[in-house]
Amino acid sequence: MKGPGPTRGTVLAEINVTPMVDVMLVLLIIFMVAAPMIQQGVSVNLPQIVTTDLPSDPDLLVVTVDRTGNVFVGKSRVGLSSLAEKLKAINKRKGTRESFLRADKDVPYGVVVEVMAAMREAGIERLGMVTEQLEAM
Repeated sequence: MKGPGPTRGTVLAEINVTPMVDVMLVLLIIFMVAAPMIQQGVSVNLPQIVTTDLPSDPDLLVVTVDRTGNVFVGKSRVGLSSLAEKLKAINKRKGTRESFLRADKDVPYGVVVEVMAAMREAGIERLGMVTEQLEAM
């Protein structure tokens, strides 16, 4: 009499997928945590070693961060909290989507990133970084 189970002499071959599912779930969690960090990067055009002079356009939008962290649009001082609104108003009036950022080399990196984020929030699509040309030795 044969029952529902395996009979004597037959080989039962099954693949245990539990460890594979465990590994896949761990990888899924890692990628879910890492993906937002990758997408939050601020894209900038990094300065080249050999630079050219800025165009002498009087309507050129230049945002400056001085050594103490004060932010200026052109020559007028603006608070970091109101920078995005000020730039949105300028962009609406002038219709420009390009700007330049001048930051003192001693300004903390976090302040520069906050200014860049505010500029991006204001709709600036192209951001140039202003640097000093290297002195020839």
